[in-house]
Amino acid sequence: MTLRKRIYRLYRRFMLDHFHSRLVEQEWLKWKGYPINWEHPRDLNEKIQWLMCFSDTSLWSLCADKYRVREYVGSKGLANILVPLYGVWRTAEEVDFDSLPDRFVIKCNHDSGSCHIIDKSVGFDPDAVRADLARRLKVKYGYAHGEMYYNRISPCVIAEERLDSGDGRALVDYKIWCFDGKPYSVWACYDRTSDGTFVNIYDLDWNVHPEASVFTEHYKDGKGKVPRPECLDEMFSAAAVLSEGFPEVRVDFYEVGGRLYFGELTFASLCGKMDFYTDDYLKELGNQCVLPPRKK
Repeated sequence: MTLRKRIYRLYRRFMLDHFHSRLVEQEWLKWKGYPINWEHPRDLNEKIQWLMCFSDTSLWSLCADKYRVREYVGSKGLANILVPLYGVWRTAEEVDFDSLPDRFVIKCNHDSGSCHIIDKSVGFDPDAVRADLARRLKVKYGYAHGEMYYNRISPCVIAEERLDSGDGRALVDYKIWCFDGKPYSVWACYDRTSDGTFVNIYDLDWNVHPEASVFTEHYKDGKGKVPRPECLDEMFSAAAVLSEGFPEVRVDFYEVGGRLYFGELTFASLCGKMDFYTDDYLKELGNQCVLPPRKK
């Protein structure tokens, strides 16, 4: 890393710790070309930035924790939709791969992108997985994209059951936008690979709305090919319960063999810089989000 990059990283951390909203203003202006509207935020991106800077995000920290969110889901009477947990370790060195089944996923609880999908029958390098997890455990993820609520999470490693679609393809990820207990729409992602994913927006009646998306090489037009899931009504009921009290949150689910599984709660999708929705749709989503009083 060059000296210039080191200095910028230190500057950015200082700003995030002491002048979060000022840094957001700078980065927003560079990204959008116009100032962020703190007084009257309109679209969902602006409102997510406002919530990160000016609201109480303590519960976000609990629910963004991939381990402790299980407590939250269970407290809502929904423990039955949790993916089975195989183990929890405070360090990567403590992970006992021999005690785990042939197929599982293992990841850190405090970040994004650390998931390893393991199938012992095709082989894997335990030392390489441990090294990657150990490196990621040291990272203060909140500094990476300005999502400071992540920094309050106590890092650990968890292993869970590997959910399987049965046909070798990635599971469909049903991401439900909710606003204080009210599901609004579903962003369905399927055939996810390192090269991208196919996506579409569906309303609550499962009508597809391609006009609301901005398709790219990474977020490709799914052309409405995702059939209505068997447990869609159950998804909406669970999403309503889990999102109650949050001005905005995306509640993610999977369906395997007609059974519902909880994925995660996402409070700052793409760090409040979503570019895969049209401006009109971002404003439409923003109109559903009622901001709380500004914290003192």
